[in-house]
Amino acid sequence: MNESPHVYDVVVIGAGPVGENLADRTRAAGLSTVIVERHLLGGECSFWACEPSKALLRPAVARADARRVPGLRRAAQEPLDLPAVFAYRDKMSGHWHDEDQVDWLTSVSVDLVRGHGRLDGPRRVAVHTPEGQTVHLTARHAVAVCTGTVAALPRLPGLDEAQVWTNREATSASSVPGALAVVGGGVVAVEMATAWQALGSRVTMLVRGNSGILNRMEPFAGEMVVESLREAGVDVRFGTSVAGVARANGAGSPLRITLEGGGSLTADEILFATGRTPHTGDLGLESVGLTPGDWLAVDDTYRVTAVHEGWLYAVGDVNHRALMTHQGKYQARIAGALIAARAKGEPLDDGKWGAHATTADKHAVPQVVFTDPDVASVGLTTMEAERTGREVDVLDYDLARVSGALQYAEGYSGKARVLIDPADETIVGATFVGPGVQELLYSATVAITGEVPLRRLWHAVPAFPTISEVWLRILETHRDRSGRG
Repeated sequence: MNESPHVYDVVVIGAGPVGENLADRTRAAGLSTVIVERHLLGGECSFWACEPSKALLRPAVARADARRVPGLRRAAQEPLDLPAVFAYRDKMSGHWHDEDQVDWLTSVSVDLVRGHGRLDGPRRVAVHTPEGQTVHLTARHAVAVCTGTVAALPRLPGLDEAQVWTNREATSASSVPGALAVVGGGVVAVEMATAWQALGSRVTMLVRGNSGILNRMEPFAGEMVVESLREAGVDVRFGTSVAGVARANGAGSPLRITLEGGGSLTADEILFATGRTPHTGDLGLESVGLTPGDWLAVDDTYRVTAVHEGWLYAVGDVNHRALMTHQGKYQARIAGALIAARAKGEPLDDGKWGAHATTADKHAVPQVVFTDPDVASVGLTTMEAERTGREVDVLDYDLARVSGALQYAEGYSGKARVLIDPADETIVGATFVGPGVQELLYSATVAITGEVPLRRLWHAVPAFPTISEVWLRILETHRDRSGRG
């Protein structure tokens, strides 16, 4: 049955953190807004990524920290309380119910249509509801695609029948596999290897290349994480690719994993953490001249460049600019303000500090890898600087020489690297590896975003004794090297 068309100023497809933030911003600006979601409001981050993964990782990392603190070592040798860990993970994931998000959406006066939304021509969205109806929505000003990504799986013999893990199964499972194989060397792979090894699995990590893990970060970050994983008992194998998987006796039986070049191994579960692909395969892109399954390329105002008249926006992971929840929410705030300004005919503030500037997508993207040790980075790496031909001064500092780090843990091991533009003496990149370093990241992000000269950073005094004292040590190192204070 087809219902009468519903007309709104803005139609948002996808109610993850990105869609929710964009809808909130456009509604607050006075635009009528409807959001379409086929699954749970809150999306991947709330239910199968950020929230549950960090709930699983926190006990693992906290125990590792405790083992480095005199007076706690003996107490920290006990196994983790698995029912308590899983119960807290379930709580942080809202027990996979979205009533709270629905209540919030109602409180900000954004309408909700549940179902599978597909583009149906310019400014039109057809929603196929669970009840078998079709709801037709029309946007006066904008349709925003905020559908994110899904796990990218390789094409391998036996993969479909083997019921392998993706991030969804890895973050929602409530029993510990005796043996877990993790395929990949990126953030999801190292975080889940860290978590499940601590929970009691025998983890084997299979990395296709020989160049290490976390390859978009400074090389020392991956090296330090690999060393820690191996010390924890993870079998990390480089130059190893999976050729096929099979469960000999059906669901629940062990997996036989065939490796390229010969050889095999057995595991109870296998997690493929081999990247993400845009969630655009069944979105009706063909109805507006786009190719289903593609990333949606956008300009700096998040308009899809291949669609005329500027009514289609792609915000968050689906545009492939910066695949992280916090960046998607940032984009949503910018895009919401832009849509509202254009709808009202207001001039866009394209100034350096304007609400419609999108500099964070290019110059200061922060990221934390919640492993033991933690990894935190923002801005350029040395590899990116070399690739783009940008001249930078590279300053490294041993975090074990910082008093606050030694208070944090006996035998502290960590490293800081800061990249400085020698022309204007501002920081353009920073990477920190070590227990507790994620709390250094926002200060680095502010320094890069604000283009704060080093001469001003001398007056930002770090508290003693904290790990943030590394900032003073970096400034002193730069002064001693350059002769300028």
